[in-house]
Amino acid sequence: MSRARRRVVVTGRVQGVFFRDGARREAARHGVAGWVTNRPDGAVEAVFEGAPDDVDAVVAWMRAGPPEAQVEATHVTQEEPVGETGFRVR
Repeated sequence: MSRARRRVVVTGRVQGVFFRDGARREAARHGVAGWVTNRPDGAVEAVFEGAPDDVDAVVAWMRAGPPEAQVEATHVTQEEPVGETGFRVR
């Protein structure tokens, strides 16, 4: 099975609006592994790994986030898969 891995950094009003929990739910819904965390600079950073279509779906969700979020920018980087399992909110 082909796997994809993407690192996503989202800026804007993205902390304190349940962004990490929403990302966790989307990852679970699509069977994607990885993690999500709040960064000290106010951004949210996440890594998603799994089937390419599922990873793309979660990345697409990150571009808008939960209803309370105001995403200003989304930076996506492709990385080599490392075999992530499970999904963690850091």
